[in-house]
Amino acid sequence: MHSWGITCELCVLMISNSQQQHRTFIQMGTILKCVDNSCAKEVMCIQSLRGKKGARLGDIIVGSVKEANPIVQKKVKKDAIPKGKVKKGMVVYGVVVRAAMPKGRADGSQVKFDDNAIVVVGIKEKKGQNNSHGSKRKMEYNQPTGTRVFGPVPHEMRLRKQLKILSLAQHIV
Repeated sequence: MHSWGITCELCVLMISNSQQQHRTFIQMGTILKCVDNSCAKEVMCIQSLRGKKGARLGDIIVGSVKEANPIVQKKVKKDAIPKGKVKKGMVVYGVVVRAAMPKGRADGSQVKFDDNAIVVVGIKEKKGQNNSHGSKRKMEYNQPTGTRVFGPVPHEMRLRKQLKILSLAQHIV
């Protein structure tokens, strides 16, 4: 809109294009907090498996563990042995459960979190897909590595078929 109150066709086109632009939540290089008990504290996003530039709530990402807190199992005769599931430098898969960017809902409200967070998940092959001829196999990424999920999780995870993460979560927002 110009200073004299008239909107030209070019301004209307620019406004409509900017409103339709999709913004990504998690990009390459984003540091995410790990909110399960898989011993990882911070994970850096390497790639989004969504096939686009970035990841949104419920998407799977590939990440590198930047900081880990290994659980120590003590033995009587020997030194302490770390028995954590995830160690620093490992490449892991994770589901984005919280994002700092606002996400609009169908009822007009928005959900926004204070941090970016993921839950580390494991990989398993779908049954009946074992083929030794080199064909592509379907993978499932919905089994969490940890047994607990800390903090709130949005109910949009139900639409993404991440029911196991919802059942482990403390709060569903």
